Amino acid sequence: MEGKKITLKDIASRAGLSINTISRALKDKEDIAPATREVIKRLAKEMGYVGNSAAGSLRSGHTRTIAVIVSDVANPHFGIMVKDIEKAARKHNYTILVINTEEDNELEERAIRTAISKNVDGIIICPAQCSTENIEFMKRNGIPFVLIGRRFLEENDYDYVICDDEKGGYLATKHLLDIGHKRILFLNGPQRISSAQERYMGYRRAHEEAGLKVDPLLVKDVGLPGDTRRTVKMMVENESFTAIFAFNDVIAWEAMYVLQMMGCRIPEEYAIIGFDNIHSRMFIPFPLSSISSSKGEMARRALEVLLSKINEPGDKKSYREVVDTTLIWRVSTLGHNES
Repeated sequence: MEGKKITLKDIASRAGLSINTISRALKDKEDIAPATREVIKRLAKEMGYVGNSAAGSLRSGHTRTIAVIVSDVANPHFGIMVKDIEKAARKHNYTILVINTEEDNELEERAIRTAISKNVDGIIICPAQCSTENIEFMKRNGIPFVLIGRRFLEENDYDYVICDDEKGGYLATKHLLDIGHKRILFLNGPQRISSAQERYMGYRRAHEEAGLKVDPLLVKDVGLPGDTRRTVKMMVENESFTAIFAFNDVIAWEAMYVLQMMGCRIPEEYAIIGFDNIHSRMFIPFPLSSISSSKGEMARRALEVLLSKINEPGDKKSYREVVDTTLIWRVSTLGHNES
């Protein structure tokens, strides 16, 4: 059969059975004896048979595929999350389609259109949050979806699974304040992103609780490539601060790199804490204090919510899931000398 796609007819001819028997055996129908099913499955595998999922989806109305739309899978945070979603989906016999948006509104719209055109059963999306237009587009098309990692703070009925960003921002800032730092540079993400807004709320709450005012000069958005390097260099040269709270671990590592290149010592001169706890999954040479955002739990819960929406399309239940965040204390925030 070399060079030819194997069909049910080919297997039936080799086995000396009807096409219907072969088909039912491969679908694990109970009217076919277990021993016969095993023989047929083994023969199909030997011959290189691959079922036609498109034909099956036409009959069932489901493709058993889910689109996962994120800003950048090269970011370890999203890479880990996508892997966890894929692992959870596999247990339910679903396959995922991953599409990057690069935080671009037009690319996000194209990603959604592509996913819908591929007849995916649902979409898990970390929205770019340039507007709600793309989310409303999914609603109009009736495609089940759930937001992951971010939510729209204005009133709406979008389902989401996020981490407790406000608490995470509070814990990170309070940790730095508790070990003696009073001037903390916050390298935040773009303000259109809900997690950036909520982490800033936590940063501000920790300061207020400590009886300190937030210095606006110490709050910087670093959403574009190169922003972190330029900002850290400028701040070291022009402002007084002793600690950095970064919007995510990638920004924290970039800030750490700049400080080291400038001859600064970490944590003796500058303490640094990030967000996402990537170190729990990747062994990085210099351990970074971070806020754990429970990526695995968020991924599993987002998939569960989406499958519920796929399997019960008439269900009007709203899902507002907030996963807890915790402080993970490592070398990058130890050793500050208050003198």
